[in-house]
Amino acid sequence: MQTQRCRHVSPRTFRGALTALALVLAACQSNDASAPLPPAPPPPSPRAFAFLDTLSERTFRWFWETQNPTTHLIPDRYPTKSFSSIAAVGFGLNAYAIGAERGYVTRAEARDRTLATLRFMYQLPQGPDATGVAGYKGFFYHFLDMDTGMRYKDVELSSIDTSLLLGGVLFAQSYFDGADPAEVSIRAYADSIYRRVDWAWFQNQPPLVSMGWTPENTKFNSYQWKGLDEAMLLYILALGSPTHPVDTAAWKKWTETYQWGTYYQQEHLGGAPLFWHQYTQVWVDFRGIQDEYLRGKGIDYFENSRRATVAQRAYAADNPNKWTGYAANIWGLTACDGPFDGNVTIDGKSRHFYSYAARGADFTEVRDDGTIAPTSAGGSIPFAPDVAIEALVAMRDKYGDDVFQQYGFIDAFNPTLTTSAPIIAGRIVPGKGWFDTDYLGIDQGPIIAMLENYKSELIWKKMRTNPYIVRGLQRAGFTGGWLASAAQAQGAH
Repeated sequence: MQTQRCRHVSPRTFRGALTALALVLAACQSNDASAPLPPAPPPPSPRAFAFLDTLSERTFRWFWETQNPTTHLIPDRYPTKSFSSIAAVGFGLNAYAIGAERGYVTRAEARDRTLATLRFMYQLPQGPDATGVAGYKGFFYHFLDMDTGMRYKDVELSSIDTSLLLGGVLFAQSYFDGADPAEVSIRAYADSIYRRVDWAWFQNQPPLVSMGWTPENTKFNSYQWKGLDEAMLLYILALGSPTHPVDTAAWKKWTETYQWGTYYQQEHLGGAPLFWHQYTQVWVDFRGIQDEYLRGKGIDYFENSRRATVAQRAYAADNPNKWTGYAANIWGLTACDGPFDGNVTIDGKSRHFYSYAARGADFTEVRDDGTIAPTSAGGSIPFAPDVAIEALVAMRDKYGDDVFQQYGFIDAFNPTLTTSAPIIAGRIVPGKGWFDTDYLGIDQGPIIAMLENYKSELIWKKMRTNPYIVRGLQRAGFTGGWLASAAQAQGAH
């Protein structure tokens, strides 16, 4: 397959554009007099500029080359053989369009891959049975068999993973806006996939939305989506639905579960793992728009995520638990792989480690075992580009091929665990620490998407034109910024 060379602008032109963007971002980060505006971050150096380009293409290749050529599903992880994650499919749909924009593949190639994916997802059987189906009432099961697309074992019907899939589906709908019959079909399939989701059915304890449902007992689990976390996207999509919407009371109830506090001198909404602050903003541009809750705090969700990022970096620089490798330029706690679940004595001190876990640090919780996930910094590039890019470059420089490989950053690493231990994944490199050997789709996805939003605002720009996103934000009570003009433009059609 022939691909185009990446269509580069010069580093000088790109850095100038980023400087202008940084000034705009700083201007809209806060109107709270108690929180001085941070200085505009400097543009990346020519060396960092080149590295970001390499990171983007390598991460794109992970999505492009690991998908199943028959079902077009994307694995949960690779190279370990696994099922498909429907959330990873959503992130993959983002990546295909980014690849077309960057010239990694042609628009036609990205279009055809996207259409094949949406057609397959739409045609998968849905129903109340426990086997032989991929979903029910428009929702999909958390994991699907890579070869058949059917429910994997006994996993739950997942409201949040369906939402992350739909983020990519609606972005594809907005990106492929041409008159070509294939692009018209993409928009039609995307519309059908979104509109058939019965959000109201998933409210077993209204007005909140349940986390999951299983057919074996035809019951919803006992957990509801409460904030702040990645389900912000879920509620926006559920409020924006023209067919099965939830009531506006859902957003008010969601925000009533928020926790506001201060961590390392950063006042913000709590949410320890950084992915809680990143996932929704892969698709939704919150700069300059506010709901009732954050209007009362004088900031927007973009600024809130910046503060959460800066606070977590400060935690790593302080390093109260003395984990090896933590520094102001190497940090990042979020949901990721880990070495194993258990204790090891290191330098006379018992250290507890986790396998896959949602790590994080803020005033609500500290869950930290010394495991660093590059996606933490990668997903925060738009919020705090200077410190996030610095961290990614520092990780690559310090750990080299142990952490940065064929498809970009491996999922996680732990410099503290240098001794023999009963690890269940990855490898221990003597003198350096534990390093994962897998890449995870839900961690690769924010890296390439947020890097592109930082460079060109591609996903944000397209999603600002999506009527379902605009409607969902309006029904959640958001006002200001780009939202008013977007609503007016759509009302004129």
